[in-house]
Amino acid sequence: MNIAVNKTPAELAYDGMLLPHPRLEDWKWTNLRVLIDRPYPPRLKVEAQAKDVERLLRRDPLAKIAHARIVFVNGVFDKASSNLPAGGAVRVTPHLAPLAVADEPVLEMNKAFADDGVHIEITSNIDAPVELVHVATDAEARTIATRHKITVADGAAATLFETHLGEGDYLTNSVIDVALGAGAKLDRVKLEIESREAIHLAHARITLGANAVLRDFTLTSGARVNRQNGTIAFTGEKADAKIAGSYLLSGRQHADTRLLVDHQMPKCTSREVFKCVMDERARGIFQGKVVVQRDAQKTDGKQSSHGLLLSETAEFDAKPELEIYADDVVCGHGATSGDIDHNHLFYLRSRGVPEAEAKSMLIAAFVAEAFETIGHEGVRDQLAHFAEQWLVSHKDAAP
Repeated sequence: MNIAVNKTPAELAYDGMLLPHPRLEDWKWTNLRVLIDRPYPPRLKVEAQAKDVERLLRRDPLAKIAHARIVFVNGVFDKASSNLPAGGAVRVTPHLAPLAVADEPVLEMNKAFADDGVHIEITSNIDAPVELVHVATDAEARTIATRHKITVADGAAATLFETHLGEGDYLTNSVIDVALGAGAKLDRVKLEIESREAIHLAHARITLGANAVLRDFTLTSGARVNRQNGTIAFTGEKADAKIAGSYLLSGRQHADTRLLVDHQMPKCTSREVFKCVMDERARGIFQGKVVVQRDAQKTDGKQSSHGLLLSETAEFDAKPELEIYADDVVCGHGATSGDIDHNHLFYLRSRGVPEAEAKSMLIAAFVAEAFETIGHEGVRDQLAHFAEQWLVSHKDAAP
C-alpha cells in the first residue's frame, strides 16, 4: 500500500478505491470520505482471547432463542464458539461466494477485502432459529469484511438471525446474498448493536421466487456510522415481502438505509415500514425506492418511514420514491417526522409514571409497528424490552 502525505484517512485505508461522496445521489447524506476519518487497514489479522469472545456473546439479546449458532470472530469463522445445526435440513459450508463486479461502493469494497464467509442451505422446514453472529474484539483499527450466501429451497421455511456485536474501533463490511425458491419462506432478523466507535457498511441482496414469502427486520442501534443497502427483487409471481426496520440512535450516531424493491413479476406484494428514533445530535436517513417493471401488473407496493425526534438537534431525512412502468398497480408511500407526543407524555406523568419511564414506554410503542414484521414472539418480546431500556442505557452511557 502506497502512502502519500496528501491523502485523506479514507484514501489511506482504501488506496486506489473511489469512496462515495454527496455528489452521488444515493450517497447525498452519507459522505464516507469524511465519516471514515482514520485509516482502517483491510486484511489485518487479529487474534481474539476466548474470554473476550464469550463476554461479547453474552450481550446477544437472541442468544437464548437461537437453536444453532454460526460465529465469526474478527471476520473469521470460529468453530469453537459455534454450535452448528444438527440434522440434514440445514447445511453449513465455509464458503466465500463469488461476487460479480458491481458499481456500488460497499460491494466493491467487499469484493476487494472479504476473506471468509459461509453458505447456509436450508432444504426443508426448520422450526428452530439459526443465528449468524459476527463478533469484533477490541484491537487496532481495521476493516473486517465477510460475505455470506443463504439458500432456501423450494417449499422450505426457516428463521435466520444475523447479529453484529463488537468492542473498539473498526469498520465492518458485510454482504449477504439470499435466494428464496418457489414457495419458500424466510423470517430474517438483523441486529446491529456494534461498538459506538465502529463503522458498519452492509449490503443485503434478496431474490424471491414464485409464491415465496419474506419477513425481514433490521434493528440499527450500535455503530457511530451505519450505512445499509438492501436490494429485494421479485423473480417469480405472487411473492410477498414485508421489510421493516428501526433506528435507536443517540449522541452523534449516523444511520442511512438505502432500500430498492424491484417488482419484476406480476401479482407480487411488498410492504416497507421504518420507525426511527433519534436523540441528541443523531441523524437518521431512509431512502426507499419501489420499481415496478412493465410486466409486473397487479403489483401492490407500499412504503412508509417515520422519524421520532427526541431533541431539537436530532435529524431525520426521508426520500421515498416510486418508479412505475406498469398501469395496473396499487402503490403508495409516506413519510413523517416529529417529536414525542406531549399529550401522551403528560397522561403518563399525571398517573405517576416517572418521565424517563414514560418516554421509554412511548418509544417502545412507536417502534412496535416495525416489530410486528417479526414472526417469532420471543424475538418481538426481547426487542421490545431492548427498546424500552434504550433511552435509560444511552443516557447512563453519555459522558
